[in-house]
Amino acid sequence: MTNELWWRLGCFFSVLALMMLFEWYKPARKSVIGLRQRWSANFGLVLASSVLTRLSIPIGLTALALYNAQQGIGLFNIINLPNWLIIVLSLLLLDIVIYWQHRLFHQIPFLWRFHRVHHADAHVDTSTGLRFHPLEILLSIGVKMIAVSALGVPAMAVLIFEISLNALALFNHANIRLPNVIEKPLRLILMTQILHRIHHSQVVTETNSNYGFSVIWWDKLFGSYKDKAIKSDNELALGLIEYPEAKQNASFIALLLMPFKNKSFKNK
Repeated sequence: MTNELWWRLGCFFSVLALMMLFEWYKPARKSVIGLRQRWSANFGLVLASSVLTRLSIPIGLTALALYNAQQGIGLFNIINLPNWLIIVLSLLLLDIVIYWQHRLFHQIPFLWRFHRVHHADAHVDTSTGLRFHPLEILLSIGVKMIAVSALGVPAMAVLIFEISLNALALFNHANIRLPNVIEKPLRLILMTQILHRIHHSQVVTETNSNYGFSVIWWDKLFGSYKDKAIKSDNELALGLIEYPEAKQNASFIALLLMPFKNKSFKNK
């Protein structure tokens, strides 16, 4: 745990650099907006979220997990199970929590106000995996803090989950197309780029599918899995119909203000 920051930053920047390199070498789709404009907005949101989180939440998830363990707070700090089993169960349960958090952000109009900042991107690449409104990030951290405390998730499981979640979000948003010989078997387990681009489709029934950031199991279990869009991956229109202009899709200030503008708040 003493090297948590270096583990997280090392994995994050390694995956980010690798995905961006693949995107540069062989992009799946051509961006309809200039990369400089999009990246300044998307990475600007990351910085804003980091500052807001640091100022608003004084304790990290791993520190919270350590405190819970010391105080005997949460299910896994009460029941007697092997450590390896607790870690496995913790990872699975946290992933289900994130699946339902994501799904509810689509279904509840107030939450959709914030999550639509992510979906308004008219092009999907690795930076889109970081494009979330700072207030959505705060809400998400709050959900994870409740889950970690209620379940008594150990600090090691928190660290593994956070690293995996960030890495897989960068992976499945990447503007790449894996060869069929890799993509087809991989999509039996993981949310691949093609599957996740369906989630970013302008067709509402497609947007409201494939909520998982990592595995596809929860989408299949809860009936939200879609393995094929109406259009091919090359022709799929991405983003939100109500935000067609570049300045609305890729302006840092516009993205910060987007949840408070009187656009359609229902994603149905």
